[in-house]
Amino acid sequence: MAARSTAPEKRPGFFSQIRSLYTFTQQQFRFLPWLLVGILVVGVGLGVLLGLLIQPVQWWTVLLWAITGLLAGILASLMTMTRLSTKAMYVKLDGMPGATGHVVSTFLGRGWTASDTPIGINPKTQDAVYRAVGRGGVVIVGEGARGRLARLVGEEKSKITRVAHGVPVHVFYVGHGEGEVPIKDLAKTVKSLPKKLDKATIGAVLKRLDSVSQGLASLPIPKGIDPTKVRAPRPR
Repeated sequence: MAARSTAPEKRPGFFSQIRSLYTFTQQQFRFLPWLLVGILVVGVGLGVLLGLLIQPVQWWTVLLWAITGLLAGILASLMTMTRLSTKAMYVKLDGMPGATGHVVSTFLGRGWTASDTPIGINPKTQDAVYRAVGRGGVVIVGEGARGRLARLVGEEKSKITRVAHGVPVHVFYVGHGEGEVPIKDLAKTVKSLPKKLDKATIGAVLKRLDSVSQGLASLPIPKGIDPTKVRAPRPR
């Protein structure tokens, strides 16, 4: 029986991550190659122009400014590709079961505590409810048909009101209908809530909610689509 290797797993290099980022983004935005080339050309052009405007004009100063423009273009290209990759990720996440859990557990920042596991779920319809606790209070997010989510959201809101009286409770529904929040705007919407709680209060609320929460390990959580697999790779 072969011995298991103790060597640390080799992480992909910088250029490998850039290539993965480009491939992921280009699948959604076919114009990406032309956009990146255009940014590089503009960067070099601006560098050459600056070199020609600075007197006295010498070939080596023009060359140095052209190189500077190229480097600035590369930086701008990476920033542009990173932003587009985030948009591409949200496009792929939109409508996936479990996408809400991925967003609230990954993109709310350190001021919020949330899990990618739903706190309530309808096994038949895969409608699910997620919860986040932070400076803005307690946030309940429903994923699925809004009408079918009424009972799950109502039960969770009642529980929060019972154990954390006076704490602001906000309810959002992910979707594209009237009064719903698109998945791409969910994290921004939650983080924009007015800050009402301090760290001590957040900790106390979390303990109270954990004490009354029932384990969901036995519930049939929707499987088959893992939102984390469509996360846009990012260069390091």
